[in-house]
Formats: sequence, structure tokens, C-alpha cells
Amino acid sequence: MDKNIFLIGFMGTGKSTVSRRLGSMLKFSEKDLDQEIEAIEKRKISEIFETDGEAYFRDEETALICEFEKKPGYVVSCGGGAVLRRENVESMKRSGTIVLLTAEPKTVYERVRYGNDRPLLKGKMNVEYIAELMERRRTLYQEAADITVRTDEKSPENIAKEIIEKIIDFQNEV
Repeated sequence: MDKNIFLIGFMGTGKSTVSRRLGSMLKFSEKDLDQEIEAIEKRKISEIFETDGEAYFRDEETALICEFEKKPGYVVSCGGGAVLRRENVESMKRSGTIVLLTAEPKTVYERVRYGNDRPLLKGKMNVEYIAELMERRRTLYQEAADITVRTDEKSPENIAKEIIEKIIDFQNEV
């Protein structure tokens, strides 16, 4: 494995947690795009959305994703909306393998319900709304993904091992 691995999926599917474990197992550097944007902007994602809007945030996200075309050997945890822009998906495909992490809406709710740093769930923190948002993005996630891994009731360690196995199989097919 000499390219990047991009973890995509809805919020709460385990991208950040799994990327750290996967990076450690593969001896890859690990980057969380949301954390990178917060560090660059010196403010929380929720503040960026509130002050400058989603389009501004997405521009920052796109710029960072494109940088990985020049930097192999990373596990990149992408924000839940990274697939909303076709150019992001094309850039990720050029520089690595895209792994879609999935979970049931109830699992996502259980994982994110106590956080208040999810701008898209502000005032709508419930399983029904999460399911609706997930459904709106489902096709985009599926079309972007090279590999899909369910994360419900699995440890980050087991998810990372499954990703490695599936990437090896995927690379042998191409």
C-alpha cells in the first residue's frame, strides 16, 4: 500500500477513530480534515459554518483534499460532506483508495447525541432526521467508494483490520 486511504461516510460512522487505528497499524500518517481546517482557521467547524457558511468550509476542505495528490502514505478522515463535490472524489481517486464507513442511523445517533459540534444536526438531533440526511447522501457515498465497511458493533481494531483486508483484495483486482 503506497497510496493514501480516504475514509468517507456520514458523521458518527467512526472515521476519526478508525483513521487513528488504521494509521498506526499501517505506519501511515493520519490526518483528520475537520481538525486540520479548525487548526488553519483557529476556530471550530460550527463557527465557520455560522460565520462564513458551508460553501466557505467546503472550499477549505477541497483545497486540503487536493494537497494529498502530492503526499502519499496518509490515512485521511474526511468530513461527512466531502463527497458533495465531485472534484473532491476525483482527487481522492487519483491519490488513493476511498473507504466508505457505514452505520445504522440509530448507531450514529448513539455516537453523536451528546456532542454539540455537528452544525447539520443543530436543533434536529434525532434518529429520524439522521436517517433522512443519510439517505440524501447514500448514493454519493456509494458512487465514491472503492470499498465499504459497516462499523456497527465492531471495535476500531476490527474495523481497521477489515479495511486492510479489503484494500489488499481491491488492489489485487485492479
